[in-house]
Amino acid sequence: MAAMPPAETNVPQRLRELPRTELADEIETLVVRKFKAVLLMDESENLPVDISYFDLGLTSLRLTEIRQSLEQLLDLSINVNVLFNEPTVNHLVDHLAGALSAPPTR
Repeated sequence: MAAMPPAETNVPQRLRELPRTELADEIETLVVRKFKAVLLMDESENLPVDISYFDLGLTSLRLTEIRQSLEQLLDLSINVNVLFNEPTVNHLVDHLAGALSAPPTR
């Protein structure tokens, strides 16, 4: 019997099928979870989504780890400029929602 694929395998496809408002909510949940893990925050702690990552204590190295993890999870490329020009969770979520709702390029 074949093993079941991990639940995260179909994340990009599942997200692309959501309406834009639900898509942004789902992406925010994923992004916040990643940031909290890297910042060693408890799941119950509130992560401000409109404050610079760097003001929250995130380093460039950790941000690169988050970027790579999100790229793999969402199956898309995240431009480094997006992370450093307007470094807030809200901005990143808006960017990712736009990228996932755009028609795929082949």
